[in-house]
Amino acid sequence: MSRLGKQPILIPNGVEVTIDGDLITVKGGKTSLSKRFKEDVTVSIDNGKIVLSPTNTQDSKKMWGTYAAHLRNLITGVTEGFTKVLEIEGVGYRAEIKNSQLILNVGFSHSVQLDIPEGIEVEVKKNDIIMKSADKELLGQFAANVRKVKKPEPYKGKGIRYKGEFIIRKQGKKAV
Repeated sequence: MSRLGKQPILIPNGVEVTIDGDLITVKGGKTSLSKRFKEDVTVSIDNGKIVLSPTNTQDSKKMWGTYAAHLRNLITGVTEGFTKVLEIEGVGYRAEIKNSQLILNVGFSHSVQLDIPEGIEVEVKKNDIIMKSADKELLGQFAANVRKVKKPEPYKGKGIRYKGEFIIRKQGKKAV
């Protein structure tokens, strides 16, 4: 049994949730997010709360808490939004934004250009890349793609990492 799935999800003021078959749409503020759910879990709205209940299949009990977490993320994204911050560390490493592309110069012979997906706002301040979006999944995937360009290496720590991420350093060669 899912502890998260049992708890009803409160719908805040100014947020509208509509259920149309397997498509759930959450509208609030300036943004609107929608997600398709399988029919393993029944979603209903009662008195300003979203109530989830599993059907009697094996998969429905597995996905009950996951669907509840997805719905909470949709509501949080519409009301507050999500932010991820990446740090660039290394001599000569930098990032800039041109024509809805993130251009990274991170020690390669060429610059790496990544298209910024629609729905994500990217801002570059010194060695920080600040990304904001209402969609948590899209934001997390884009942040992972940016980090994948140059992962932090364990000897000097150069590369792209999440803000606050701890890199375990290796000692390197010793002179005898």
